[in-house]
Amino acid sequence: MMKINYGIVLKVASVVVFCFSLMMLLPMVVSWGSGAGLNIPLSIVLLLTIGSGVAVFFSTKNVKTTLGKREGYLIVVVSWLLAALIGSLPFMLIGDSNFVDSLFESVSGLTTTGASIFSEIEALPNSILIWRSLTQWIGGMGIIVLTVAIFPLLGVGGVELFVAESPGPTSNKIHPRIKETAKRLWLLYIGLTVVLITILKLEGMIWFDAINHALTTIATGGFSTKNSSIAYFDSPAIEYTILIFMFIAGTNYSLIYAGIKGRFSKFWTSDEFKAYLGFVFISIVITSAFIFLSTDLHLEQSFRDAAFQVVSIITTTGFVSADYTSSHPTITLFFFCLLFVGACAGSTSGGIKFIRHLVFAKNSILEFKRLLHPNGLIRIRIDNNIVRPRILTHVLVFFLIYLFIFLLGTMMMSFIMSDFDNPLISAAGAVATSLGNVGPGIGDLGPMDNFQSIPPSGKLVLSFIMLLGRLELFSVLIIFTPSFWKVN
Repeated sequence: MMKINYGIVLKVASVVVFCFSLMMLLPMVVSWGSGAGLNIPLSIVLLLTIGSGVAVFFSTKNVKTTLGKREGYLIVVVSWLLAALIGSLPFMLIGDSNFVDSLFESVSGLTTTGASIFSEIEALPNSILIWRSLTQWIGGMGIIVLTVAIFPLLGVGGVELFVAESPGPTSNKIHPRIKETAKRLWLLYIGLTVVLITILKLEGMIWFDAINHALTTIATGGFSTKNSSIAYFDSPAIEYTILIFMFIAGTNYSLIYAGIKGRFSKFWTSDEFKAYLGFVFISIVITSAFIFLSTDLHLEQSFRDAAFQVVSIITTTGFVSADYTSSHPTITLFFFCLLFVGACAGSTSGGIKFIRHLVFAKNSILEFKRLLHPNGLIRIRIDNNIVRPRILTHVLVFFLIYLFIFLLGTMMMSFIMSDFDNPLISAAGAVATSLGNVGPGIGDLGPMDNFQSIPPSGKLVLSFIMLLGRLELFSVLIIFTPSFWKVN
């Protein structure tokens, strides 16, 4: 095994820093237009970060461009950490935001978690609001996928990075060339965002709110410009529109692309999409019936509240149209369980993903059959393809590590949050929502609360957990293994 090429790691990370820093131009323009007075500090931050990226790039321009799996994983982790640090700088320009709070908000944005430390969101400058939304929009598709289209200019192949960054145990390519795949993903991503902006504006939102909510909906992020999230607008049309686009954003992008090309049969041959659609439908029906029978809400609102919150949690968007923890403990428990679901692999959502649940469920059912027929060759099939033993092992190990991190994180956070009214419940909700990149939790961190009251140490723990969840555990944990750094 060859030594890690640290030069190429720095080179590619510098490009990520440069591209991500350029995104700060938008909040600068907004600050200048609104007269918030942050345009000069933002300009200084922009010049510093861009200058750093350019300096590192030119200092490493002559390094060998050999990129292996280890370099790929290291680039992903380093790039996300650098992006989180850069993303925190605009938040630090606000007087009452310290480094830990700013870092937490930045990580929450980039990982599309949507957990916020701000209690008065509507009091924030527009430039900061657009930056919050932009971090989620960038993180939704992934910083690495954004830059992979220009890697050929660096003489670097992007396959290793795409595999390390892409969510889910499988990565269906829209186009055989990774550069073309990245381009098509981003064109589709941008197209959906523009369509949603237009619809939300026609439904009554002002341009600023429409842009922000479209950015965070397509990213399945959940940051809002309002304290009460989507409930602020009190509009069934807006809620149904965002509901539909959340569901779309939780769908595998290769299926969406196929649908745009007219190949609708792809949806009905995808076992994961059918499981996703069926589970969402059943969850909505059950929740709607429970809300209707246990509250005085009329049928349509019961259905709308249930459908919106179910889709919001399953797709890990985290928007709020109603406080699901205030109706009945059973509903609270049900939504807590939904924090562990996730939508489709190949989407912008976080969580475990349906493909893993499907593989796990099918293997569990077939295990009973294997007990009856121990000599039979009984294999799991997904989309009529046999699931290789390596994939099955990956899924089972993923579940085990996910559960271990949840339990360990809950124990740590319950100790850190010992002064809370419900430390164990609140800690479990905080860890589950951070690991699944959802946003709202339960207990003292419910959908109508924020994460400001968590001690700094707890915010750092949750920030790390959010990053673990966004990068699918293995991409981060692998760098902590001795074999990763071992050189023969």
